[in-house]
Amino acid sequence: MHRDWLSNAYLVADEEGGTAVYVDSGAPIGPLREAAERWRVEPMFILRTHAHHDHVEHEGELGLPVRTDSLEAGGLRVEAIPTPGHSDDMVAFVVDGEAVFTGDTLFKDSVGGGRFEQIRRSVMDVLLALPHELRVLPGHTDETTLAREWEENPFVRVWRGVEPEGAKACRVGGEEATLVVWSPDYDGGGKAWVRFADGRDAIVGGSRVERG
Repeated sequence: MHRDWLSNAYLVADEEGGTAVYVDSGAPIGPLREAAERWRVEPMFILRTHAHHDHVEHEGELGLPVRTDSLEAGGLRVEAIPTPGHSDDMVAFVVDGEAVFTGDTLFKDSVGGGRFEQIRRSVMDVLLALPHELRVLPGHTDETTLAREWEENPFVRVWRGVEPEGAKACRVGGEEATLVVWSPDYDGGGKAWVRFADGRDAIVGGSRVERG
């Protein structure tokens, strides 16, 4: 994990002495290269969840083909699933039916900012339609599971209808709004779903929300 951006990069291998892939490259790659040597694996590709700088910084240094599609590498079976919203090019990768790398779409207790309806569909209709036992390895900070986020993620609970929408007044960028959901976020600043007076919904960083 990058200590400033809190962005994750991963190395995934089929077995010791086998084949591996990187997932994103925005974190220090030294530990990943050391793991590849320790496991005696050969990295073949970089799986890119999206092209934001904090996820692609070291692609050139790794010098491997970048993939955003489904593939097989050794014993690894990778399914690429489009999850637009935070960015138009966002892709989640399901590896061997065990783990899903969600980029900046779904986090522990939160979701990514971006186009509201696309984020909602990508979380509820795409990611949470996968088997809930899958591990979730997000683009920032802590691992979780789909089962946990189904039950505990504040955005998901409201989208499921098991929690009511909030109704407290707030301001965002000087504009009056209603605070529908407030959640923790990976950077400690919180994440909010707000609704403006004209009916627009948005997911914004907590630092942009004035409450009280």
